[in-house]
Amino acid sequence: QVQLVESGGGLVQAGGSLRLSCAASGSIFSINAMSWYRQAPGKQRELVAANTSGGRINYVDSVKGRFTISRDNAKNTVYLQMNSLKPEDTAVYYCYASLRPSGRIYYSDYWGQGTQVTVSS
Repeated sequence: QVQLVESGGGLVQAGGSLRLSCAASGSIFSINAMSWYRQAPGKQRELVAANTSGGRINYVDSVKGRFTISRDNAKNTVYLQMNSLKPEDTAVYYCYASLRPSGRIYYSDYWGQGTQVTVSS
């Protein structure tokens, strides 16, 4: 069974850094996009950073210049390096992948369980 497992969240002071990791495990044929979303209390889930299989990378404007998404295709893992963190970055961060499990012909959406990031002022 395919699953996404996240790690790296925690509590950090404003201006600090955190690195999130998300590893896709199970029998996987191929992975298309891998992305990071976040959801703050009382707000909708928003796309933070996306990395497609073609190498195209997109960021939400509020994190440009501070966050960096990267992928290790050999490990089926996506990372989010977060620098210069601000209190408004506080949220639950979710990993997303569009992937094709072995034995299937379609790509499906998969989500991680979420990891809490809290930035104190």
